This record gives sequence, structure tokens and C-alpha cells, in this order.
Amino acid sequence: MDKELNNRTEAEELNDEEMTVELDLEDGTHVVCAVVTILESQGKDYIVLLPLDENGRNTDGEVWFYRYFEDKNDVNAEPELLYIEDDDEYEMVADAFDEYLDNVEFDEFVE
Repeated sequence: MDKELNNRTEAEELNDEEMTVELDLEDGTHVVCAVVTILESQGKDYIVLLPLDENGRNTDGEVWFYRYFEDKNDVNAEPELLYIEDDDEYEMVADAFDEYLDNVEFDEFVE
């Protein structure tokens, strides 16, 4: 369910401050995650999150994928994240993230 990440996040490249999301997990734990990117695949949006420890670091490189919804009619509405339960959908998102990483690596090489 987790995917390796060895590149800087898009948010880090845009500025030194990371965009973060706070999640309350089913087991009652609270996790702060850096937003890596938002991907579109087969007409749906997905968010890639990098869970951070209490020091604001991620030492294992794992990322989490969630389905992502934003109310385009209400700019004040909080985005909604939904757990991806379908294995095929999860694999599709993982493939889209791999493609994203390949493009980021290529862009870094070209620059």
C-alpha cells in the first residue's frame, strides 16, 4: 500500500515551506503529512501524502495515496480525502505516481 519516494516534493520545490495535511487515522493516531502532489487518473483526482514524524521528517520514504475531492463551487470548503479500497484502483494510482516521479526526474536532469 505504500510507495517509495526519493525525490523532493513538488511543494518543497515551489517554496521552502511544505504544504501539509493532518489526518486522524482509524486507530486513533494523528499524523501530519506533507503533500507531494495531486494526480489525475481516469477522470478522478488523487493526493499523494508523505507521513511525517514528530520532528517533521520521513525516514522510510513511504507515501500514502487517497482519492481527493475538492468542492469547486465553495472555495472555503475543506477538501475531502477518501481511502482507496479497490486494489486495481490503488495500482492505477501507484502507476500514475511512478510516471509522475519519472517526469520529475527527467525535468531535474534537463535543468
